[in-house]
Amino acid sequence: MTMRIYLSLGSNLGDRRENLRQAIGLLQARGLKRLRVSPVVESPALLPDDAPADWNLPYLNLALEGEVGCEPRQLREWIVDIQARMGRGDTSRWAPRPIDIDILLWGDRQLAGGGLTIPHADLHRRGFVLAPMVALEPRLTVPGLGNRTLLDWSRELTHHIPLWMGIVNVTPDSFSDGGLFMDWNRIEPHVDAMVSAGAHIIDIGAESTRPGATPLGAADEWARLEPVLTRLSSKFAHDPLRPLLSLDTYHPEVARRGLELGVDIINDVSGLTSPGMRELARSSGKDWIAMHHVSIPASRDRVLPPGCDPVATVEHWLMAQMESWDKAGLDLGRIVFDPGIGFGKDSLQSLKLLQQSARFRRHGLRVLVGHSRKSFMKDFSSPDVSDKDLTTLGGSLNLCAQGVDIIRIHNVPMHVSAYRGWVHLVTPGL
Repeated sequence: MTMRIYLSLGSNLGDRRENLRQAIGLLQARGLKRLRVSPVVESPALLPDDAPADWNLPYLNLALEGEVGCEPRQLREWIVDIQARMGRGDTSRWAPRPIDIDILLWGDRQLAGGGLTIPHADLHRRGFVLAPMVALEPRLTVPGLGNRTLLDWSRELTHHIPLWMGIVNVTPDSFSDGGLFMDWNRIEPHVDAMVSAGAHIIDIGAESTRPGATPLGAADEWARLEPVLTRLSSKFAHDPLRPLLSLDTYHPEVARRGLELGVDIINDVSGLTSPGMRELARSSGKDWIAMHHVSIPASRDRVLPPGCDPVATVEHWLMAQMESWDKAGLDLGRIVFDPGIGFGKDSLQSLKLLQQSARFRRHGLRVLVGHSRKSFMKDFSSPDVSDKDLTTLGGSLNLCAQGVDIIRIHNVPMHVSAYRGWVHLVTPGL
């Protein structure tokens, strides 16, 4: 009988990404069936106070969902052998290592003794374990720890690791980069730069939703998207550490075709309100981003009422939608909520939503925020794109501190570099 399990893999010595790929391959060669691999997140090494300076090497971490037909102790023996083959010696627990593999969950079983504890004792305490696991199964519960979900546990961390979503606008009229990425020769290096910098998700859109934009029909939208999605799917098809592909559309027919090409996420700016989108979300098993909006495209003439509490108003909309999604048979664990910065909100309302974005996590959904280069920044930023990127970055670090799950941005290299500096100062040691 096979068993569904979850493993944690980490590396902070040598070619970290290649180490992770090799370890996954060796696990599969021993009989593990790989089902899903989480995004790869980076975290500072956890070190004792007396650690040598050269031990301070950041880790790359992922979670692996798989199936095995063996018992836990047999898998543990395989893991020990794989770690030894990959060069891990009998060094201190906190010393750098090319690979570290831990068994996190084994179905609903609980084991203790003989050097093996399942569920893993630190599963619900470590951000570098929880962030990849939340990306896979946010509503999963841990045997022996009550009914609290992984997302619930992650809300208690002093630091929650975000996923970075990089933007590719295949449009001639987007507000900040329209016309820059209309052909593959410009798209591919842009994607490569984002992935190399650390983007976990690539979000591809072909219709501008800025105020005043002309709506695009489904056929025209797909004509722009199809060649790009086909090439991206082919480019990353055989890489277990590939970025997730997100399709930014509110047309059900476009979403369906994107899913057929291997898209992982549908980014629905219409808020998962149409019957067609809801049926796809129910049947596909994929993640769906549902954004609050007042109109699509956004309109400066259609905003939330002046004087209202925008956070409470958006939260009320979310609660009503969640009840509707649940009745429609959707898996709420697969839905990500976006409060829709700039979509039907004036600049002050958008700012208030940013200040309290983490509040929406209490409803058991992951939260995505897309504030990058938005027009609400005009009150405290110049029109220059580089200045908007710096202003965006300031907001993003605040969102990191709040615990927002996914941050959608244009300038991935700038954000990841700044985040690395920030996280090494806010993450506690042992």
